[in-house]
Amino acid sequence: MGVRIAVPVEDRNGLDARLSQHFGRAQYFAVVELDENGKVLSLETVSNKSEHLGGMGKPPQIIMTLRPNAVITYGMGFRALNMFQNANVAVLQTRKDFVKDVIEAYNRDMLIELTEGCHHGKCR
Repeated sequence: MGVRIAVPVEDRNGLDARLSQHFGRAQYFAVVELDENGKVLSLETVSNKSEHLGGMGKPPQIIMTLRPNAVITYGMGFRALNMFQNANVAVLQTRKDFVKDVIEAYNRDMLIELTEGCHHGKCR
C-alpha cells in the first residue's frame, strides 16, 4: 500500500514547487501519492482555503480532508502539530526547498519526526 504526503508550497509547479516558509500561510498544499516503492503515482495541488488566507478552518483541518498519512514541512506551530499527532498523521521535518527533493529525502528515510512546534512562523 502506498502513502499520501501533504507538503505546504508557494506555487503550483508540481514536483518543482517551492516549499512554503510558513506552514499555515502556504498558498497551496501539494498532495503526493506514492506507491509502495516510492514512485510518484499522482500529485495534486490544492489552494489553502484556511482562515489564515481568508477562508474557514485551521490549516490542519483543511489538510485532513485530503487524507494524508504524513505532512512534510520546515516546521509548524504547536496547535497544528498537536492536531496532526492526535489524528495519527506523521509530521516530518525537512530542510529541502522543492517537492521533488522532499520526496527523494522521504524515500531515502532521511527525514526526522517533528516533535516541537515553532513560534510565530520562525520554523527554519
